[in-house]
Amino acid sequence: MTTLAIGTPFGIAKAHVRQADDSRAALVLGHGAGGGVQAKDLVTVAGVAHSEGLTVALVEQPYRVAGRRSPAPAHQLDAAWVAVIEQLLAGELRGSPLLVGGRSSGARVACRTAETTGAAGVLCLAFPLQPPRREGAAPAPSRLAELDAVSVPMLVVQGTRDRFGIPPATKWRTVVEVAGDHSLRTDLDAIGEAVRAWLRRRL
Repeated sequence: MTTLAIGTPFGIAKAHVRQADDSRAALVLGHGAGGGVQAKDLVTVAGVAHSEGLTVALVEQPYRVAGRRSPAPAHQLDAAWVAVIEQLLAGELRGSPLLVGGRSSGARVACRTAETTGAAGVLCLAFPLQPPRREGAAPAPSRLAELDAVSVPMLVVQGTRDRFGIPPATKWRTVVEVAGDHSLRTDLDAIGEAVRAWLRRRL
């Protein structure tokens, strides 16, 4: 594992890169809003992808590297993510077909920037589809449009009890439900199996 400090327009990000011998593709994953790259589902997916011959990069957003808990605004997250991927593609991931993804907030970033980064596929863990309604407040808007805007093959792995709901499958979008809530900690084996099957179809 190599850890790279990468400059972005909004501070230093870190990419933890695990190279594969004779790499078939690259998978770059982002973390959730309040968590880091040590989340169990991210670690599981990274391990599965590496075992399938992919070079994997886990990206820490600048706000996390700086020690802040509160996430940066969406435009800053997107810009930092794009900057990291551009630099990885110019270096460690040069020449590799690119898959992107992440958990929760990181999945949203990967979706919003998929066209910009030239991704050939998107992998979403616990996509936060519809924020839970707060008592006395109007319903928050759905984020389904962020998923629908992706025009490359996509896998969404969602807990059956996720309080953010479960998006519908489409021609492009495979949706796999596994036991658990938004944390996706209940059945890591099922997550790994879903990701392995999807990667084998993609590659």
